[in-house]
Amino acid sequence: MTQHHHDLILRPITGPDELDLFNRLQYVLNPELSGDLDAGRRRPEWMWVALRDGRLVARAAWWARACDQTPQLMDIFDLDDTDPDRIGAGRKLLAAALPGMGTPPPEYDRFLPPDWRDHADTRQRVADRTQVLELTGAKVFVERLRLEWRPGTPVPAPSGRLRFRPVRDESELIGLMTLVLDGTLDAHSRHDLTRMTAPESARTQYHEELLRYASPHDWWRVATRPDGEPVGFVIPAHNGYNPIIAYLGVIPAHRGRGYIDEILAEGTRILVDQDVPRIRAATDVGNVPMAAAFARAGYVTFERQIDMTWS
Repeated sequence: MTQHHHDLILRPITGPDELDLFNRLQYVLNPELSGDLDAGRRRPEWMWVALRDGRLVARAAWWARACDQTPQLMDIFDLDDTDPDRIGAGRKLLAAALPGMGTPPPEYDRFLPPDWRDHADTRQRVADRTQVLELTGAKVFVERLRLEWRPGTPVPAPSGRLRFRPVRDESELIGLMTLVLDGTLDAHSRHDLTRMTAPESARTQYHEELLRYASPHDWWRVATRPDGEPVGFVIPAHNGYNPIIAYLGVIPAHRGRGYIDEILAEGTRILVDQDVPRIRAATDVGNVPMAAAFARAGYVTFERQIDMTWS
């Protein structure tokens, strides 16, 4: 699988023993890679390096859930920012690695500082990586806020306007998820709706995402009015790395009444009751109502994320 391009050697790492080599380029996910390899979320053959005279000049890695046989996400792509031919090295690395990762390749996600646009060096790094990915046919899909609730942040007490109960069964939650897709501002959901019906999208997300969380499903809550009519739901979960608000939705007929704040507070309370060290969440920059609700609830933007896709 090793390829030689003039002065470049392009290959996957041989195993965990080469993790030090792979981690010579800095990125926020480096501390997780050893545990991911142990858990089967990464494989050496999904972790590629470009070497010039023994020096790491580019790298890429893909991630999957532990039981998946194919990668679900490309979440690492780094260049040696001091290398004058970093664009060329990155392009050759992806040309060698991408064909083995699926057609089309999995989405690429990049974590960035929340103020990344305010710093010329960070803007340049983003521009370089984006340029290389665009040369392979990828396009910027959406920018997202990565959010965090920290212990000590106040959680409002229930107002009494809503009641909360566990989800009754699969069909109830899929039905509610189907309803909240109407008018959704989430870019991934909107894209799904160009390819499938709302019930198909809800069913896919339920089975491929929500059911995969190992955390208890009795954390999941349906929000109802006092007469029992559902107005929305929240899915607190643990994704293997952090406690998260995995999904939150308000049914279209009940939007605009501030219910989102109470539903988010309930999801936050459920996780706070587990004595968690933090709660993570994410939403699109363009999903202004959801971003505003997280801000009101005391969640801070600790990173941004750019997603790129191959159509």
